[in-house]
Amino acid sequence: IFVGHPGEMNHPLKKDAMSQKGAYQGSGFPTYVRRLMKFRQMDLEYTFWQMYLMCTNPKVVYRHTMYRKQTKNQWARDDPAFVVLTAIMVFAVSILYCVFYSRSLGQAAYAVTRAVLVDFLGVGAGVATAYWYVANRYMREGVNHSHAVEQRVEWMYAFDVHVNAFFTLFVSLYCGQLVLSPILMMNGFLPRLLSGALYGVALSYYHYCVFCGYNVLPFLEHTALLVYPIALIMLVTPLAILVGFNPTKFVLGIYFH
Repeated sequence: IFVGHPGEMNHPLKKDAMSQKGAYQGSGFPTYVRRLMKFRQMDLEYTFWQMYLMCTNPKVVYRHTMYRKQTKNQWARDDPAFVVLTAIMVFAVSILYCVFYSRSLGQAAYAVTRAVLVDFLGVGAGVATAYWYVANRYMREGVNHSHAVEQRVEWMYAFDVHVNAFFTLFVSLYCGQLVLSPILMMNGFLPRLLSGALYGVALSYYHYCVFCGYNVLPFLEHTALLVYPIALIMLVTPLAILVGFNPTKFVLGIYFH
C-alpha cells in the first residue's frame, strides 16, 4: 500500500526522467552517475517528500523501496537527489555555524569542508560499508546453504539507508542544535541535560531508521539487533550528563577549537 504520495508509480517527474532515459543509453555511465551530472533529471519533489517521511514515518519510505525492487530489480535509488540535497543543506547550515562560531576565514573553510566531505560523505561511506559488510556476512538467510538463491545487500542501498537516517540527524543535530546553541553552550546542569537529551533522542532515532531500512529486506534475519545500540545510548546518556559532559560543547569544540 502506498500512502500519501504517488511516488515512483506515476509521478510526473519520474515519467519525464524515464522518457529521457534513451538519450543517455550507451554513455557508459551508470544511471546514478548520469543523473548526478544532470540536476534537471533529479526528482526533487519526490525527494522532499521522502525527507519529510524520514522524520515522521520512515517505514513508508521503505515500502516504496519494495516497489522499486519489483519494477527496477534493485533496492538502491537510481536518483542521487537525496544525497545532493542533503549535501547542499549541510553546506548551508555549516556556513551559518561559521557565522556564529568561527574565528577566522580559514577555520570557517575547514569546518564547512569537514562537515560536507568528511562527516557527511566520508564517514557516511564508512558507516554504510560497515553495515553492508555485517548484513551480507552475518544476517542473510540461507547464507550457509548452497541450494538457497543468493541475495545480497547492495552497497548503494546501504549508503541510501545511512543517508536517509543521517537526514534526521541533520534536522536535529545541525538545525535544531544551531537554534538552541545559545542555551546549550551555557554552563550548568540544565544545558547539559538539554544537550544530552537532544543527542540521545537524535542518535536513537537514527538507529531506528537504519533498522527500518534493513528490516524491509526479506532475505535478512535478526535485523532487530540493529536497534540494540538504542539501549546503550539510553544507558550512556544520563551517565554522561551526571559526569558533566555536554555533547554540544564537545562537538562544536572540534570544529571551532
